[in-house]
Amino acid sequence: MTNFTGLATLSALLIGSAGLCCAARGGQPPAFVEFESPLANAQPLQGYLRTPDGPGPSPAVVLLHGCGGFFKQLDERWGKRLAAWGYVTLTVDRFGPRGISSACTGSAPAATVHDAYRALSYLARQSAVDPGRVAVVGFSQGAWLALLSVERGAIEHNAAEKFRAAVAFYPPCLSIKGDMTVPTLIMVGELDDWTPAKECRTLAEGRDDYGISRQNSAGHPIELIVYPGAYHGFDVPHYSTPVQMLGHHLEFNEVARDQSIDALRKFLYATIGGQERSQ
Repeated sequence: MTNFTGLATLSALLIGSAGLCCAARGGQPPAFVEFESPLANAQPLQGYLRTPDGPGPSPAVVLLHGCGGFFKQLDERWGKRLAAWGYVTLTVDRFGPRGISSACTGSAPAATVHDAYRALSYLARQSAVDPGRVAVVGFSQGAWLALLSVERGAIEHNAAEKFRAAVAFYPPCLSIKGDMTVPTLIMVGELDDWTPAKECRTLAEGRDDYGISRQNSAGHPIELIVYPGAYHGFDVPHYSTPVQMLGHHLEFNEVARDQSIDALRKFLYATIGGQERSQ
């Protein structure tokens, strides 16, 4: 577990409390922040914060990593890009403060199901963020958490602040009920053998796990994009050489990655605003 003592603790707390005044801008390195002080929470979340150049308040995006962690790589891959598009980004480290190295052999740790809203609460208190224009974007296990955060239920209902949109890259769709409270985009590879596209198609078409149709009027529709020839992790250049993980195939797909960039940019612009074109 990450421990902060002495000057290290003071430094981390000052960074977290300073908010967006100290956050990275544009192409600068991200700022490390803590959401709560260790005195207020035994497991204060931490993450990387970026703010766009130009005047605020700006729309914002919470980024949730997958079961392997690697929040720094996620920030580098997507946080930097989204900041260039005009969004404040907060890439959450769900595992570090909890002493978790990975969580790929089961479901997401129960303690993490409220992490998206803890991040949203932090962003909503920052003067550079428009709290009415915040989206959650997750990847794999983090994508499941993103969907869980915005489907109609106790987690969303009890949250003081609300997300305005959700995006899920290759999520496990099987256990999501599908009554979404905000516009939702799911992107998955056609050949994904870890989070199968057919399960996300069932979800998007308004059918439950048993093939029974839901009421079409319930909640917001889910937009689904299935990328031909793409596997799990199609946006991760590290998988340019395909790997096997727990019996599943992970492979980078440049075409799918580029198309997902365009789809994400358009979806965010349509739902929470921001710059229409990437820089």
